[in-house]
Amino acid sequence: MGQQQLLLIVLGVIIVGIAIAVGVTTFRSNAVDANRTQVIADLNNLAAKAQRYYRTPKAMGGGGQNFKGFALSPLDTGNANGSYSLSTSKPSGASYVAGSTAAISGNAQTIYIVGSGTETGDDGSNKVKAFVKVTPDSIVATKLN
Repeated sequence: MGQQQLLLIVLGVIIVGIAIAVGVTTFRSNAVDANRTQVIADLNNLAAKAQRYYRTPKAMGGGGQNFKGFALSPLDTGNANGSYSLSTSKPSGASYVAGSTAAISGNAQTIYIVGSGTETGDDGSNKVKAFVKVTPDSIVATKLN
């Protein structure tokens, strides 16, 4: 083969390699974003469940204007998107959170529901993580990783 043909083959291989690398990076980014979106959607559903518990009278099995006694069911603590748990203190950091069925023990007007996803988040080492702040009248989602 001539030098021109070899140069074209090498150039073609380089272009294909770059295209594959860009494709893999784009796919990875979309997977992380999709997992984060799914975790936040699950958190919003759990927050709505917490608000429903808050508004239900104690005589009907609810909180009677309090989050005390609210707990996630075993089915709510994890799914294909990630794992979820409750807290009365604001979460921080990007470390993984295991699913938990522990109930809110004290009188609480604000709770936090934390979720850890299945994909590696923005820091490159920990899983996707977000939480929602749940009050009687609002739900606010925050991304941690």
